[in-house]
Amino acid sequence: MEPKRLFKRKIYDRLLKWKQESNGSSALLIEGARRIGKSTIVKTFAQREYESFILIDFTKCSQEVKDLFNDVSDLNYIFLRLQLVYGVQLVERKSLIIFDEVQFQPLARQAIKSFVEDHRYDYIETGSLISIRKNTEHILIPSEEERISMYPMDYEEFRWAMGDTATIPLLRSIWEHPQPLKEAHRKLMRDFRLYMLVGGMPQAVDAYLETNNFEMVDRAKRLILDLYDEDFGKIDPSGKAARIFAAIPAQLNSNASRYQISSVIPKSRAEDFIELISEMEKSKTVNISHHCDDPNIGLGSTEDLEQYKMFVGDTGLFVTLAFRDKAFTENVIYERLLSDKLATNLGYLYENIVAQMLTASGNKLFYHSWPTESGKHNYEVDFLLSRGTKILPIEVKSSSYKTHASLDAFCKKFSSRITNERYLIYTKDYAREETVKYLPAYLAYFL
Repeated sequence: MEPKRLFKRKIYDRLLKWKQESNGSSALLIEGARRIGKSTIVKTFAQREYESFILIDFTKCSQEVKDLFNDVSDLNYIFLRLQLVYGVQLVERKSLIIFDEVQFQPLARQAIKSFVEDHRYDYIETGSLISIRKNTEHILIPSEEERISMYPMDYEEFRWAMGDTATIPLLRSIWEHPQPLKEAHRKLMRDFRLYMLVGGMPQAVDAYLETNNFEMVDRAKRLILDLYDEDFGKIDPSGKAARIFAAIPAQLNSNASRYQISSVIPKSRAEDFIELISEMEKSKTVNISHHCDDPNIGLGSTEDLEQYKMFVGDTGLFVTLAFRDKAFTENVIYERLLSDKLATNLGYLYENIVAQMLTASGNKLFYHSWPTESGKHNYEVDFLLSRGTKILPIEVKSSSYKTHASLDAFCKKFSSRITNERYLIYTKDYAREETVKYLPAYLAYFL
């Protein structure tokens, strides 16, 4: 089910850069969750930038094509067969061969070494679940492979899809020269909430533009969630991965300082799930924020693999997942978020979108929690980013509240380790008080 529209994606420029710089000396591997538009963008790139191309979709190509990669000692024979099967004439240094969903034929991925050395054509591989162990265990990963990750449409790509090229440059200038936006803030926030509801999956965006009807958007997202369930079945046939994913909204709602695996899978311990959680993270369907036990420059050096929070890779999918077992009409998020009347117990949506935006801009996610003086509660800073030799702390509020006890306590405790800046992301207009900058959620895009 391909979207009817062709959406402009930033990754296209990365593909161009790779083509020019590598000039056939490396293959490009694009990995990401299912249905984020990998095949579409690569096919478009092939049509525009090459004289001819062959797209081998390993989910539906013939066994004969799959078997060509079992023995790559005679490349001439392989290229001859491919040209005959696909009815395409390949031109030396002017053609591209695409291995689509390459995880279904790992030997094709291993063969990249021979193909690149041969240097006749260019190669792009795409896939989901590429990095999980069972798709790599018996093959040699080629060093000639450059890897890039693809994510759901970011906020700028979403605005482009809406036919709006003005908003992000305006926000960028606000980010560089911060000031309150007054009347404009309301519309900017409404536009951003629409992005949270629809999300960045091309099919959901397409359904929104096609029908202007959230029920149809929700239907498109449910189909994607069904595909994710299939993928989780491949990672973990016991069904635990699918249950862990389905419980994300409830886990975030519980306000605990970590994902409680034992409440989803009774009698289980966090340490038994480290590998499965890592495989889920590699599937790019979730974003995981690990607890950093001793926040310092190298946040990863004190990362706690058993203590983490889990977010859905796309916030639009999160909206659907939260009410997946009910009819669309019962999903109160659409109505409440659109009219800006989100109940506090749904506030984690803002945490999810911030996690999504930080991940898409290349940040690894960490957070920190520790007991308050009374010991009855915990302080918690939602996100920590590494900036040079310092840490940038971020707190997320789903409301207009400007309280930030955790942020203050953190800055006091680690005063020598933090930047001069600290951010509170919330739903109201830009403001500044001493060292704290209050950012409307749409400005988190620039962090």
